[in-house]
Amino acid sequence: MSSFQKPDHDELAGTEQPFVAHLMELRDRLLRAIIAIAVCFGVLCFYPGPSQLYDWLAAPLVANLPEGTKMIATNVIAPFFVPIKITMLAGFMLALPIVLYQAWAFIAPGLYSHEKRLVMPLVVSSTLLFFGGVAFCYFFVFKKVFAFIQSFAPKSITAAPDIEAYLGFVMNMFIAFGAAFEVPIVVVVLVRMGIVSVEKLREWRGYFIVVAFIIAAVITPPDIVSQLALAIPMCLLYEVGLFASTYFVRHTKAPEEVDQTNQSS
Repeated sequence: MSSFQKPDHDELAGTEQPFVAHLMELRDRLLRAIIAIAVCFGVLCFYPGPSQLYDWLAAPLVANLPEGTKMIATNVIAPFFVPIKITMLAGFMLALPIVLYQAWAFIAPGLYSHEKRLVMPLVVSSTLLFFGGVAFCYFFVFKKVFAFIQSFAPKSITAAPDIEAYLGFVMNMFIAFGAAFEVPIVVVVLVRMGIVSVEKLREWRGYFIVVAFIIAAVITPPDIVSQLALAIPMCLLYEVGLFASTYFVRHTKAPEEVDQTNQSS
C-alpha cells in the first residue's frame, strides 16, 4: 500500500473563488470609476468646451497682463493638447466623488464598524480640503501673486507667457495648496494610529510653524505673497487638526479599547 494517498479533503478548496470574486469586484469598481471620468470628460468637451475651460484657468493671469497682451504657444500642437489636458483634469475632479465612492464601496465590507466611523469621514473631509486648497489658490493666491509679479516687471518687457509653462505652473500650485490643506488629516491619522499624542503635537507647534514656512519657501514662487498664503493656512489647519484629532480618537475607538478605558476609570 502506497504511503502517498490522496487526501480526503483539499485544504485549498474553496479559496480560489473568493479571491477571483474580489478581483472581479475590483475590476467592476475600476470600470465604473473610469466610465464616470469619461462621461464627465465628454460632457465638458461639449460644454463649456476645452477652450473655454483654459480661458477660465488663465483668467487670473490674463487679467494682470498689459492690455491687449495674449498668451503664446511655442509648440505647434500645444493649442490642441493643453486644453484637452485641462478638460481631462476637470473631468477627473468632477467625477472624484464617484471615484471615491467606488473605492469606499470596495474596502468597506472588510472594515470593522469603528474603522468605518473613521475612514468615511476622513475620505470626505480630505476631498473637501483638497478642493478647498485648489479653490483658495485659484481665487485668492493667483490674483495676488500675478499682480505682485507684474508690478515688478520692467516697462521695456512685454509679458507673454507660454500656455504649456502656465499649465505646469498651475498644476504645481494646485497640488501644493491641495496637499497643504491636508494637514488636519495627517494630524488626525498620526494621533489615531498612536504614533504621537495630541499633547506632544501641541509642544511641537513652534517647530511646525518653522517647517511650514520652509515648505512654503521651497514649493512656491519666490515672492512673499504666495509664501505667506501657503504657510499661514498650514499653521491654522494644524490647529484644526489638533482639535479634530481629539474628537476622532474619542468616537472611533474599538470596543476593546472602550472597555479598557472604562475599566481604568
